[in-house]
Amino acid sequence: MRILLIEDDDAFASALGDGLAARGYRTSRVDSGAAAVAELKSGRSPDLVLLDLGLPDGDGIALCARIGREFSVPVIVVTARGDLSSRVQGLRSGADDYVVKPFALVELLARVEAVMRRAPAAPPAPPVHFGDLSIDFSARSVRLNGDPISLTPKEFDLLAVLARVPGCTVDRQRLLLDVWRSDYPPLTRTLDVHMATLRGKLGDAGLIETVRGVGYRLAAGERRE
Repeated sequence: MRILLIEDDDAFASALGDGLAARGYRTSRVDSGAAAVAELKSGRSPDLVLLDLGLPDGDGIALCARIGREFSVPVIVVTARGDLSSRVQGLRSGADDYVVKPFALVELLARVEAVMRRAPAAPPAPPVHFGDLSIDFSARSVRLNGDPISLTPKEFDLLAVLARVPGCTVDRQRLLLDVWRSDYPPLTRTLDVHMATLRGKLGDAGLIETVRGVGYRLAAGERRE
């Protein structure tokens, strides 16, 4: 999933981008309304926009309304403007949600998940191959060396999350939110048990690596469509 961050504060943008990347999101950032429109017109359409209202070249409210008119992408306003009037104006301009700075990253992640659940479903991703591993997202099937691997729904979902960001570490909280729709701490043990079973079914290929104290990543070589 790709997120476009429209934010002119370098320090805030860097910290937020790092936090999102650590949880498996691909992020890009622009620092003005003009650059945002150029990016959206470039054909590299994001799945979601995080929009600051205090931009140097115009009002973020107007930009939010323009995104709603011209581009089919959900918008979450992320701003320091916390007064009721600004909230109402932001939501009426077409924002799908409104988050006031400062905020906890876990809250923003939950709001991102909620907005994306309401968004129209994207076309199924084509099958992908990582070395001898083949994953068909549409059919929810997996093959290793050409042989089918029988996975439970949760095991497939865990593998799919890792396969969408190969080589990137996905932390446990992100996996819990994606697969169980909750980051309730006791579920961490459940996650680790499911991951151990999944790795056992994949055999000695060493496809899933543990990143100690953080989470897991898929290290299956070059991805091929």
